Amino acid sequence: MLPKEITLLIKIIIFADIEGKGHFVGVNYYVDSPGPMWYGEGDDMWMIDGEQWPGSLHGTGTEDFFNSSWCPNELYLHPYFGYARIPDKLGWMGRTHCYRFFLEDPIYFEKYLRSSIEHGHDNNLTLDLSTVSYWYQTEPHKIFPPLPGREMRQNMPEITVRDVHKWRHEWRKAMGNGKTLWGHESNR
Repeated sequence: MLPKEITLLIKIIIFADIEGKGHFVGVNYYVDSPGPMWYGEGDDMWMIDGEQWPGSLHGTGTEDFFNSSWCPNELYLHPYFGYARIPDKLGWMGRTHCYRFFLEDPIYFEKYLRSSIEHGHDNNLTLDLSTVSYWYQTEPHKIFPPLPGREMRQNMPEITVRDVHKWRHEWRKAMGNGKTLWGHESNR
């Protein structure tokens, strides 16, 4: 059984849950996608100083937040945003590292900042996500929660193309091995 704090992170990934006065300046975002689907539709949401959802900053997708609307399949590095690692497998299956820094346009807050991002559109994907956020803040600040134990901070085992084929094979068997299971197979 996962602790409540970890269970909440499965639904969305939290960039910031900060009390006090300061400014948010950046985030590193690590995605481990177990399937080939594009993960970049998860909206970023920023609630500043007690704003209610959807907040004054509500993005349209991971790809827009990290300035990669073209679904990158090659590395690119800019001083303020980029993709330092991309998967080399089927579609977007595998591990990706992207970043964005707000050095010239930080997100200021007087009392509180909560920032999160969805797992795909409307949280419809299972992803192994982690982030490192950067901000400056005056004292006092709320007590930071303890880090999860080492076993909770490890990546899930890496998914391979072979694993995907095994899953598809098992799914087809469970569905009776019909010829039109996906709806687009030929009858040959």
